[in-house]
Amino acid sequence: MINNVVLVGRMTRDAELRYTPSNVAVATFSLAVNRNFKGANGERETDFINCVIWRQQAENLANWAKKGALIGITGRIQTRNYENQQGQRVYITEVVADNFQMLESRASREAASPGGYSNNNFGNTSGAFGDSPVTDGFNSTPANNFQSGSNPFGAAGSIDISDDDLPF
Repeated sequence: MINNVVLVGRMTRDAELRYTPSNVAVATFSLAVNRNFKGANGERETDFINCVIWRQQAENLANWAKKGALIGITGRIQTRNYENQQGQRVYITEVVADNFQMLESRASREAASPGGYSNNNFGNTSGAFGDSPVTDGFNSTPANNFQSGSNPFGAAGSIDISDDDLPF
């Protein structure tokens, strides 16, 4: 059986850090993850996915990743249930994150939007997080922005390599 989840999204709020009676840290948060396609109205839709993370990773997430932070998580899907006060069975499906990774620096996030991501414009057509271009995560230029016929490696001329330099 395989139950693996990999998500990249922005935190919709600061993580809520709590401790169990046995003093184990647990943080709950949700990620806004854009879908790869546009809906019938022509706008890109966003899923808001509830997540939980445990122990040291929970404390790290609560300390470093704030609302609007772009993070990647790996984990698994888990469904649990309980009976509420009205006697109804309630089912909860969430992602249990094993670890997380910050995918942008705080400085670059604040430079892209001076007020952070507090305006919550999750429904606009430019994506769920404002008008900033999608970047490849390694530099500040938009990803896949090559002109047809241009050299993506930046070399203006040909490279002179002799046959003796080739390993085959």
